[in-house]
Amino acid sequence: MSTTVENIQRQISENPILIYMKGTPQLPQCGFSAQTVQALMACGERFAFVNVLDNPDIRAELPKVANWPTFPQLWVEGELVGGCDIVVEMYQNGELETLVKDTAAKHQDDEQPEG
Repeated sequence: MSTTVENIQRQISENPILIYMKGTPQLPQCGFSAQTVQALMACGERFAFVNVLDNPDIRAELPKVANWPTFPQLWVEGELVGGCDIVVEMYQNGELETLVKDTAAKHQDDEQPEG
């Protein structure tokens, strides 16, 4: 059985665009997660998410792994982009859409079926 940290590392490496959030994209459970996921969805590309409220082990361990204390956390190509303020600012100045679209284009051939 893998450890929580190994699980987090696997999620980050297997998902080019990944958000750790409270709730789901359709039903965010906090305002910061809602703002972040709205900005991400406005970029028009698919992304993975992990609901940390359903995964208390990840909620406890990820801040140590990421060296980032809060949620949401947006990860792109294995790198922590940031939380709500950073993501919203990047969306407003156009950087987020460029990053998300470029990343999605790079990985469109290696998309795996959901399961």
